[in-house]
Amino acid sequence: MMAGLWASRKVGQIRAVMTAGASALLALAVYTVVMYVRARAGGLTDEMLFSDSLVWYAPLNIRYSVGIDGISAVMLLLSSIIVFTGVFASWRMSVLTKEFFLWFCLLSIGVFGFFISTDMFTMFMFYEVALIPMYLLIGIWGTGRKEYSAMKLTLMLMGGSALILMGILGIYYGAGASTMDITEIAQKHIPVDMQRIFFPLTFIGFGVLGALFPFHTWSPDGHASAPTAVSMLHAGVLMKLGGYGCFRVAICLMPEAAHEQAWFFLILTATGVVYGAFSACVQKDLKYINAYSSVSHCSLVLFAILMMTQTATTGAILQMLSHGLMTALFFALIGMIYGRTHTRDIREMSGLMRVMPFLSVCYVIAGLANLGLPGLSGFVAEMTIFVGAFAVDDTFHRVMTVIATTSIVITAVYILRLIGKILYGDVENREYIKLSDATWDERIAVICLIAAIAGLGMLPRGISGVISGSVSAIFSQLIS
Repeated sequence: MMAGLWASRKVGQIRAVMTAGASALLALAVYTVVMYVRARAGGLTDEMLFSDSLVWYAPLNIRYSVGIDGISAVMLLLSSIIVFTGVFASWRMSVLTKEFFLWFCLLSIGVFGFFISTDMFTMFMFYEVALIPMYLLIGIWGTGRKEYSAMKLTLMLMGGSALILMGILGIYYGAGASTMDITEIAQKHIPVDMQRIFFPLTFIGFGVLGALFPFHTWSPDGHASAPTAVSMLHAGVLMKLGGYGCFRVAICLMPEAAHEQAWFFLILTATGVVYGAFSACVQKDLKYINAYSSVSHCSLVLFAILMMTQTATTGAILQMLSHGLMTALFFALIGMIYGRTHTRDIREMSGLMRVMPFLSVCYVIAGLANLGLPGLSGFVAEMTIFVGAFAVDDTFHRVMTVIATTSIVITAVYILRLIGKILYGDVENREYIKLSDATWDERIAVICLIAAIAGLGMLPRGISGVISGSVSAIFSQLIS
């Protein structure tokens, strides 16, 4: 795909190459999930599919190791859906089109590589590959305070990267300095004293990208300034690298320290869940509302992971999928509305349902999914998390769960107020009467995302079965 983009100079050819490449990625992701389901039906539950490994740096036994289990498969599916829809959301990109899509492809490569990595060094490399393009994509093609936002995002995430690197090195030497392969280290026992030191470094390092409170402040500014497709991939997939890394590396490789120190991070994540929802209530910019909503939902992912139960962890993965789809839909719609009204200030909007009914109905669906309407993906994910979290027979954990559940009510408040303010009522700005509704390329993007949200909400058994197979295999290893 990148080679085709590099050779092309015409916008039409660039769009064709991106569409073909994104379609191929989506087809491969669906194929991967199907193959995992078949393998699991055949009795495979704890092995990686499509695994491969080759030596990169023999003195430290660093290997390029990749493989896919159920969790990786569904995250690849999420990534491919958002890349596919992001192409159509950027269909009318007119400024440095080829360069934009080249950096967009590099960002996508980093995300896909991260999810299939089974070696810590390989994972860290792809993590960095995913971060670097964000600076240019926001700084060049963004809006508002784009230079400030790009710099703030890059510096804070690089700070998290430094903590991750320290944690990886600690795990490497704690495991006997013999391998960086995650599956091999999981079978060893890292001394508890070393776990106590390197677990918080690793969890915070990945948590910075997962909007861990109070290290979340880069996220709203980055979302607000990023172009539409980048906001979709950023919030929909890139932030999921944080939760995925916290689980794969911090929790799975250092479980004793995780049990000991989880209480502290549970307080932080529960605070983030409620704080993000309250902050969304007082915002006036559509992107900032969705950005703080993302802080709340991503904090809920980390909260569920720290419960360290199979049900809550399955819910965390479902929440990654659900939030990824919902927030991508929100940012796509916000970009489409902004492209017509030239404002994101909700105080200047009203009656949009009368002039752009298709986009308005889609926005209502996204809002209902966000507040957890049964039949849509948000309900399935949040219910699984709260049931799994409340099952922990401990007063502290149950109190934290009750605190986190208050975000459901707060989310309903700001979503319903927002929908009522911008979509219904009279059209106060008479210039809005001339606005057009969604174009064909925009309709493709939002319909695909809505179909995925509804599919996960109404038929969750298939995806949750794929996830739970890998989660149960991981937990059986942790218990043994």
